[in-house]
Order: sequence, then structure tokens, then C-alpha cells
Amino acid sequence: MGDVDTDLSERRARRWWQRRAPARTLARAAAFVDDVGFALVFPTRVSTPLPSLYEASSDRPLQNEGVGLDWSPDAERVWGWKDELPRRGLAWYGRFLRGRPSLLSPAMLADLYPRSGEPDDFRGAALDTDARRIAETILLSGPTSTALLREALDAYGSRGRARFDRALTQLGRALVVTHLGVEEQDAGWPAAILELTTRAFEVTGPADPAEARLRAARRFLDTMIRARPYELGNAFGWGADGARQAFGALVERGEAVRTGPAFGLGRPADGRG
Repeated sequence: MGDVDTDLSERRARRWWQRRAPARTLARAAAFVDDVGFALVFPTRVSTPLPSLYEASSDRPLQNEGVGLDWSPDAERVWGWKDELPRRGLAWYGRFLRGRPSLLSPAMLADLYPRSGEPDDFRGAALDTDARRIAETILLSGPTSTALLREALDAYGSRGRARFDRALTQLGRALVVTHLGVEEQDAGWPAAILELTTRAFEVTGPADPAEARLRAARRFLDTMIRARPYELGNAFGWGADGARQAFGALVERGEAVRTGPAFGLGRPADGRG
């Protein structure tokens, strides 16, 4: 079992650009996200790791996983890229993968986006009151800083910050909003600017949602090398049953194979893995 786990870890490290020269430019960061399809911004300590932009762009272990608070030059560079990539339309950024700060390639976003693509399509999503108010404010006002959105929700103090944080996570998981650069403040950190995903990227809703879902599941297996349904379900918010159905459909089509509780691609994809 140990040898199998070691082999999978090494194959993932190669697939996730951790055995290459670190990506040092925005163009290389965009190429990484385009290649893997989805990635966390910073790695986190979880039982099932996911690719991360930081690990693809640095050979230095992150001292405070998940937040990047060591502020090394590499961490600062990645922190800036997370805002610049969506601003230039190179990658979607928000709280999607497991509700954590993450990036999606435009192609992956197109397959995962679940609604029509109209600016107000979030009205059909299951959103709480705060999340809906944020989306409505952005719809009417255009790209809006988090500082102004906090003010609109009166989201101050520990409880207010928690409410605002929950709303942003919900909006990210539903792919309703993305970041679009930052706005300098008179004091403190710059405030992120949020925009509706439908206005920042070309998302029209796939012509064949079932086929788009299978493409997303196939890309997940291509990037993860091997995965269990709950890992896909947790990452994309599909639930274990939805992920199991997608993997099963790929097996029926001869595009994936099952080994015990896990699934993998039935044949190498584009010579990778």
C-alpha cells in the first residue's frame, strides 16, 4: 500500500508541475491553470491534496499552509497573480474548490458553470439572503469592492465578518462571482473587487449539460490520476452520488476504469500522467 501511495504522490507531483522549474511569470501561471484545469491558490493540509498554484511556482515549502502568511517573495507573487489572472480573463478566481480560494481555467469554468449565463441568472441559485444581496448589488453597480459590499451589509465585527465570509464562500461555490483586481484603501490592505462571473467571462451554459459534466469529471481524473467519488464530490460540490454517477458513465463509455473504490482514466490523456 505504501509503494502505491508513493507512486501516486510522485505521479501527481509531476502532473501538478512540482517537478518542473517553478513558474515565475503570469503567463506560466496561466499555462499551469489551463493545463490542470483547477487548482487551489495555496496548498492545504487535507487527506486528499489538490494541485496548487503556489507549489507549481515555488520550490520553497509554504510555512503557513492555506493562507500564505509567510510572505516570501514567492507567496507575494502568487497572492498578486490570484487577482491579476481573472482581471485579464486568464483564469476564474473565487472560493470554489472545497470552498477555498481556487482557480479554474476558462474551459473548466465553461463546463462547470450551471446556469444560463445571463447576468441575473444567480436569482435561480440557492443563495442565502446575504449572498443574494451581494450579487444584486454587483448586478446593479458593476464591479464592487469588498469594502463597499461590507458596508452595504453592515458586516462589521466578528459576527459581521463571519456572515460576509459565509456569503462569499456560497457565491464562490455557486460560481456567481469572481475577483477582478483590487482597489487601494486609505489604510490597510487593498480591497478585492468582485464582479459577476457572467460579465467577467464568457459563460453561456453548456449546450449539453450532461456532456459538460462528464468532461469536467474526465478532467478531474486526468489531473488527479486516481480519485474516489467523494473526492470529486467535495471538490466540485456535486456530492458523492453525483460524482459516482459521472465516474460510472465514463466507465461505461470506456474512458475510465475502476480499481477498488477509486477510478482513473482508461487510457492516458494527451500523453500525460
